[in-house]
Amino acid sequence: MLKDLVLKCRSYRRFHEEIHIDMAVLEELVDVARVVASATNRQPLKYILSTSREHNAHVFSCLHWAALLKDWPGPAEGEHPAAYIIVLGDTEVVPSFGVDHGIAAQTILLGAVEKGYGGCMLAAVDRDELRKLLDISARFNILLVLALGKPKETVVIDTLEPGASTSYWRDDESVHHVPKRRLVDIIVAEYKE
Repeated sequence: MLKDLVLKCRSYRRFHEEIHIDMAVLEELVDVARVVASATNRQPLKYILSTSREHNAHVFSCLHWAALLKDWPGPAEGEHPAAYIIVLGDTEVVPSFGVDHGIAAQTILLGAVEKGYGGCMLAAVDRDELRKLLDISARFNILLVLALGKPKETVVIDTLEPGASTSYWRDDESVHHVPKRRLVDIIVAEYKE
């Protein structure tokens, strides 16, 4: 069921770094994203895939993890992602990308969960440095980085009570808690027959 898959698709930030992901898996995930909706069907998204330790280290050095966890610098050695998919926008196709990359990224992450992996969608990226390290052409906008691997943490959804903070947090056992608004709090109107 789709909801079960969505509930398992959390933002994982710590991974079993030693568990490898094959390039064929990344290609399969991008192939699924390739056929999702695209504004005016222009299909401007392109991708860089990495399972290489050397290239993964370059990507990792350009990422900023979990801004709300002020005392956590990011995944420790041994907890780094096993793979990355960098989502690019090709400016020779269109000058702006709307929500195409969000649709593609969520599709990729759902596919990763279905295969027993997890990931995190990162927009807090040092784009200039990443462009330099991976020699990414100026024609491509770096839109998102998807960090992928076998999750090494538990992420749970908590019910957000009205007026409470939406900030995520970790408890004493390092369980990552993500408060989500109740359905009744987000439906503004219903029109029934």
